[in-house]
Amino acid sequence: MQTRPLGRTGLEVPILSFGASSLGQEFRSVTLDEAIASVRVALGGGLNLIDTSPFYGRGMSEVLLGLALKGLPRDDYLLCTKLGRYDLSHFDFSAKRVAESVDVSLHRLGTDHLDIVLCHDIEFVPMQQIVDETLPALRQARDQGKVRFIGFSGYPQRIFRFIGEQADVDCVLNYNQYTLQNTRFADDTIPWLKARGIGVMNAGPFSARLLTDAPLPSWLKEPEEVKAAARRAADLCRKRGSSIAKLALQFSIANPDIATTVAGSANPANIRDWVTWSAEPLDEQLLRDVQAIFAPVKNVGHREGLPENN
Repeated sequence: MQTRPLGRTGLEVPILSFGASSLGQEFRSVTLDEAIASVRVALGGGLNLIDTSPFYGRGMSEVLLGLALKGLPRDDYLLCTKLGRYDLSHFDFSAKRVAESVDVSLHRLGTDHLDIVLCHDIEFVPMQQIVDETLPALRQARDQGKVRFIGFSGYPQRIFRFIGEQADVDCVLNYNQYTLQNTRFADDTIPWLKARGIGVMNAGPFSARLLTDAPLPSWLKEPEEVKAAARRAADLCRKRGSSIAKLALQFSIANPDIATTVAGSANPANIRDWVTWSAEPLDEQLLRDVQAIFAPVKNVGHREGLPENN
């Protein structure tokens, strides 16, 4: 698996990382054997940066991930977890909860340090608290040796400048906004981050199943015209003997300014496919044809969090 530097951290991260949200049974029931197999296949394929959160499965993702990693040399993988979001509408970015959350994550994951900790989905709260209270508390955890690098994650593009202009962070994570249909993250945010040496992480190359052949979930927030375009694009990929998921993954990892793209599944077969696809050349003609389908709805999306944070 090819690697890229993550900002100024000194970390070399795989261009494709393993997202452990599915281990939290966010989308379906997952057995312990499936969880262990998924993690082992990911690591075997070079996806040695693993992303999780206390929010995923309300702790279950971290617990199952800790079990899956038990007995493996700690130097064989990098762990990224988050804090601040604990349920759909439960957010707590207080300094007290930061300290507690780091310790709980360490216990669940069975480790003495976390490589990266991100403030999770900060657009749902008044963001000045992240600058004034949350990140300083995270720095204390870093000074104690519990955390190596810190940052934040979220969806709206406004959050990156708001925090980045006021606070020193190592890396950030955006999701569903560097895809075949939506490249808002790359339009001006990534160059701004890169100029400041902030590590760039991207998640959701499949845009919450929009860019797969799977039935679209009822909770998918994209407008109907975007869904319709995605179905047309998926049909075209099938007719060309490929799949929209393959094209979507290859497109996301091809950007040299994105250190890593996070994709998640509790199905080992999916992960094996991703490893294979990541080593194959991108079909440039198919990409152009799919982008033409998406052109009328390019960057059309939805809003997340508080209105003032969008």
